[in-house]
Formats: sequence, C-alpha cells, structure tokens
Amino acid sequence: MSTDNIPVKVELKNSDGKFQLYVNQQPFYIKGAGLEFGEISSLAKHKGNSFRTWRTENGKQTGKEVLDEAHKYGLMVTMGIEVARERHGFDYNDDIAVKEQLERIKKEVIALKAHPALMIWAIGNELNLRAKNPKVWDAVNDISKMIHEVDTNHLTTTTLAGISQKEIDLIKERCTDIDVLSVQMYGKIIELPKMIKDYGWEGPYIVTEWGATGHWEVPKTSWNVPIEENSTIKASNYLKRYQVAIEADTAKCIGSYVFLWGQKQERTPTWYGVFLEDGSETESVDVMHYIWNGTWPENRTPQIQSFTINQKTAYENVVLKANIAYLASLKATDFENDQLNYRWEILQESTDLKDGGDFENRPKAVEFTVISAKEGELKFKIPAKKGAYRLFGYVDDGHEHAATANIPFKVN
Repeated sequence: MSTDNIPVKVELKNSDGKFQLYVNQQPFYIKGAGLEFGEISSLAKHKGNSFRTWRTENGKQTGKEVLDEAHKYGLMVTMGIEVARERHGFDYNDDIAVKEQLERIKKEVIALKAHPALMIWAIGNELNLRAKNPKVWDAVNDISKMIHEVDTNHLTTTTLAGISQKEIDLIKERCTDIDVLSVQMYGKIIELPKMIKDYGWEGPYIVTEWGATGHWEVPKTSWNVPIEENSTIKASNYLKRYQVAIEADTAKCIGSYVFLWGQKQERTPTWYGVFLEDGSETESVDVMHYIWNGTWPENRTPQIQSFTINQKTAYENVVLKANIAYLASLKATDFENDQLNYRWEILQESTDLKDGGDFENRPKAVEFTVISAKEGELKFKIPAKKGAYRLFGYVDDGHEHAATANIPFKVN
C-alpha cells in the first residue's frame, strides 16, 4: 500500500475466469464496510481493509478529509459519486441536465484522483431502483469513460439494488465501460452466486451492501409493520450470508462491504447499523471481526435469548391497553459473564418511510410509566393515546457492547 502522497495503481486480473483485484501489484480482497460518517478507526481496529462511501461530499466532511482519515488508518476507499435518480424526479431524456451532471462529476474526480487512499469510483447508488428509462445506463457509461480518461489509476463500478436478468442485460448492452459490477442484497443474498451464473454475468463483482434481513423481507404484524430480528439473530445471519453468498464465490466475487458500519434510522434506529446510537458495538461487529480475522474478539457482545411482553413475542401481534400494567422480559447471556445493564425505550412506529436508504427522521420517543425495572424485567404502563409503537430493550456489558431487540405493539 502506498505511503507516499501519490495515487495507487488499481487493477483487475483474470486468470481462467478467476478474478483478482490488485493494489500496487499486491493482491487485495475487499474486507470492507459501508461507512458514511465516523467509525473509521473502529473499522481499522477490527482489521477491515476498505470502506465505501455514497458521495464525495457527505455534508460533514469533504471527500479529501474522508480519504485523509482512511489513509491515516491504512484503509482503501471505494468513493461514491452522487448520480441523480429517476425516482427523485431526474429525467435522463434531458440531455442538458445529463451533460451538466457529467461536468460536475468530472470536477469531483479530478479533485480527488491523486489521493493514495482512493481505490474504486462507485458511480451512483441503486440507480435501477424504480427506474424505467434505460438511458441512465448510457449516462453511467459516459461517466465511466470520462473517469478512465482523466484517471488512469482507478477502477469504476456502479451499484444495483438487487439483480435481475433485465438489469444484467442492460448493463452488458449499455454500460460496458465499467470495470466491475456491484450488487446490493440482504435476505436474498444467499441466492446471489446462482443468480450471477443464471443471468450470465461473466465479469467480476463486489457485494457493496449486505447485512440484516431487509424490512421488505420479514414477517409483518396484522397492522402491517415489519418485525425486526433481534441483534443475535441478525449476527447469526450475517455469518451465514457471508459464508454462503460471498466467501463461497472464489472466482468472480472480489470482496464486499457490509452495511452499515455506523448507525442510521431506517424503519427503526437499530435495523441496519452494526452500532447503536450511543456508539455501542452490536454482535454483528463480533461476526465481522471473526470474518476478517478468523478469531473472535477478546470480549464479546451479550446475546439475546428471548424478548416478550406478557409472554408474547413480536410475532404474536401484541395489542395493549392504556393504564394497565404489563411485564416485558428481556433474557440475555454474556460470554465473559460481565455484569449486564438494561435500558428501555418506547418509540412511535415510524411514519417517515422512504426507500433506497433515503434519509428518514427518527420516530418520537414516548413517555411511559415504569412501575419496576430489574435485571431484564420491566413492569410498565403505556399512555392512553391509541396507535402503533415499539418497545426497545437494550442490554450492555459495560465494555461498549450491546444487544438489542424490539417488539411492535398496538394500543387500541
């Protein structure tokens, strides 16, 4: 890896259908995470070697500042480039707007292309999501050509939300300039190696988002809200999905970026981040440490055994009445038998629902009456206002690790 303030040379080599990424002539397998803000030092601590962003300017740091911090910790970056989406109203038949976008992107590329932490340019994010105009892929191809003209050291990719025969055909027809395909899948990722083969993608690919089961893939309550898996079930799925869908394809897959090395609100504040809002690591961080190192962390995160309200799980359509006492029970264990601390929160069910990872506002916290709270048991009453809510339980071990679960409930 380069230590001088000069760009690295990034290449792909194909040996009888087996692809290998090289950085300065050294083999490089991406052990990465999606990382918009912060947590860069944490990724390095757990021995990840790369992260991806979604845009060159994230609103908190410049692209150069992000790359500088990556370089400080010896990490390589797949730098996202903001490309307008049809689902947000952009018209790819508008030649002037498309040209203006290309010129804007060219400036961004020229500004960052010499940075030694830069590895790959990711042109747009999930541009296929609810898109109908195939000209978007012409625009991506033109952006890739422009990048290759002004930057001869780095590769280009574009990320797909899921994968289908139609999209593979469009990419192969209209987007031949990109060096590597990127795919983003969640619960269905275990089908990805078969899909890659069945749809005839013969080039290399990166899994640029994968992780928790998507909110569109899980069972729902009778009032139609998705049921989130607890942090222990998530962690188990992370390991299985990595082994079955990413690690298993040694020919075409050149690595992956787990989603998300941080915290974000999407349906809930706990669904997709492998960290909680207070910075605590969840069990999925333990799993990524194991994947990247072959050993588990010295101190591991508590595990959830069960979570119920009046002995009902999240899958049993919990309906509560105001001003009646209920008992929530959160059972957890800890590998090192650390003392466990419990915390509780009730949030309104989110109504600010977006797609494609677009920004959502955190639901409002709700005041409730705590009758008693001791060692994972909460006796509580809820307010009289009817509606949909979630009870969140958090359990930490005093070492900045925490497990979490939530139960959606309805007040009639």
